[in-house]
Amino acid sequence: MTWQIILGIWMSGVVIASFVYMPATQGLGEMGRIIVYHVPAAWIAVLAYLMAMVNSIHYLRKREIRYDRQAQINAELGTVFCILATFTGAIWSRGAWGAYWNWDPRQTSIAVLLMIYAAYFVLRSAISDSDMRARLSAVYAVLAFLTVPFLVFIVPRVYYSLHPDLELVNLVERSFEMDRQMLVVFLASVAGVSGLYLWLYNIQKRLENLFYKKALRRRF
Repeated sequence: MTWQIILGIWMSGVVIASFVYMPATQGLGEMGRIIVYHVPAAWIAVLAYLMAMVNSIHYLRKREIRYDRQAQINAELGTVFCILATFTGAIWSRGAWGAYWNWDPRQTSIAVLLMIYAAYFVLRSAISDSDMRARLSAVYAVLAFLTVPFLVFIVPRVYYSLHPDLELVNLVERSFEMDRQMLVVFLASVAGVSGLYLWLYNIQKRLENLFYKKALRRRF
């Protein structure tokens, strides 16, 4: 049994458990079940954007084109997971606040973040020279990630937000804020979504390597 099949079974178990095993959440009711999809997607988006910055720094230091491709892949996956987080957040918003979009600080900051990384892809598509594209994209990816902590973690806490502040651990009382059953499903979802990210990254990385080798053959 390959790990892809295991991942599929794992995520299927998470989906089933989120409706059968996990109870409705206090204050959010049945709508609270979307937490096990929304929060992991948001965290993986941040992780992918972080890796895009790390690979961009490696490219600027070593000027190896593979780091540019890896940065691009991570930026793409980060945007995919960011869109998933936005989509699930809109469903949550509809159930909790009565509308899919309220221009809440968290929703607004995520919209700004998506536009910042959309500009990254526009930049890449606008430059034909591969070396210049890689250099400028690397610099942009580093600068773009500097906005991520501000938009994801700081803005929603500076301004009043309707969005519930989900904390896994209560450091004062030394206890978990989540119901035990919900915590189990949530952590299983984090592990599953992380595995999904790694699987997609490996597939995209292999495809990019094939396209790169094909382009080299055409050039020579």
